[in-house]
Amino acid sequence: MVFLPGPLVANLSQFLILWLSTLGFPSKAQVELHVPRGLSKLQAVEGGEVILPMWYTVRGEVDSAGRVEEPWVIWFFEEEKMNQVLAYSKGVVSSKPGASLVYTMPSRNVSLQLKDLKEEDSGFYRCSVNVYDSQHKPKGHNSASLELNVLVPPAPPSCRILGVPLVGANLTLSCQSSRSKPAVQYQWEKLSPNPQVFFAPALDAIHGSLSLIDLSTSMSGVYICKAYNEAGSTKCNVTLEVSTGPGPAVIAGAVLGTLVGLGLLAGLILLYQHWSKTLEESANDIKEDAIAPRTLPWPKGSDTVSKNGTLSSVTSARALRIPQGPPRPDTVTPTPSLSTQALTSQTMPSIGEVYPQPVLASPGGVSPSTLSRMGAVPVMMPSKNQAGSLV
Repeated sequence: MVFLPGPLVANLSQFLILWLSTLGFPSKAQVELHVPRGLSKLQAVEGGEVILPMWYTVRGEVDSAGRVEEPWVIWFFEEEKMNQVLAYSKGVVSSKPGASLVYTMPSRNVSLQLKDLKEEDSGFYRCSVNVYDSQHKPKGHNSASLELNVLVPPAPPSCRILGVPLVGANLTLSCQSSRSKPAVQYQWEKLSPNPQVFFAPALDAIHGSLSLIDLSTSMSGVYICKAYNEAGSTKCNVTLEVSTGPGPAVIAGAVLGTLVGLGLLAGLILLYQHWSKTLEESANDIKEDAIAPRTLPWPKGSDTVSKNGTLSSVTSARALRIPQGPPRPDTVTPTPSLSTQALTSQTMPSIGEVYPQPVLASPGGVSPSTLSRMGAVPVMMPSKNQAGSLV
């Protein structure tokens, strides 16, 4: 009975024809599929190629010489559902990329070749064969499967030093590979001048760690980690330099230098704070001693005191000018200024007499002492003699 898979992705009609033909046309002959002994489980490396060996024979045939037969072949990859990998019928081959038949059909050797393998190609592969004679009558059918396991070699590992390489200290060399199938194992060794191969308990072959205890200068050198499995191996290395460490004098000097640096830093901070406080106090003293400027109460529109604070004129030249003859009836007698109002009510002196010194009154009713405090300067007006010249 032919193997009946689940829902097929392609060539379903082909497979149904094969199955129905075996039910409708029974045959005395029987097709037998063969797999080489010991090759039912195959292994291959990722990125490589593999041949899944398979051939058939027809049992019960009378004469195999000069036989004419037509095989129909389908290869499936068995996952949750059947996925067709390759199909051959009537001289036509259809396949997925990387899949092909090893021998030219028609042939009783129906081996399948797979190239550019990936890890996900691991699984069971089933071959189904139906054989027809020259009259397209079925001679027999059968199916068989084999298992393929795609191995993954270890990815290049990463080597690290965990710890400080000082004399007398302990540290660990770490080696890790990110991907492999099956699980990777590790091996550490030291190169010349003192070659050495490490084993448990110093070596953890599963996790890739090497523990070095009580270090000495003779343990310095190049250490190589080898990551390997059935598919292959790869390496990484690390250089270990064990030092004696700083002496007591170096340590004391480092401590002393640190203390001195901290002291200088603290001094600079205190000096800055003191300088800021001094500037703030000086600014406060200046504000307390300052006297607000006084505004001089100059009378507006006064022609007596000038803008610079001095008494510019007490009487105008017009007020001091002697009138020439009687005033005309149509002229307006000018109003005496503040200075002339301060003169005595006596009549003007006659020609030839000397004008007396006028007694000046403070303009605007301001006393001379007040004007003096305000910064005013008295100005003496010259007098005229009988000839009209200034005295």
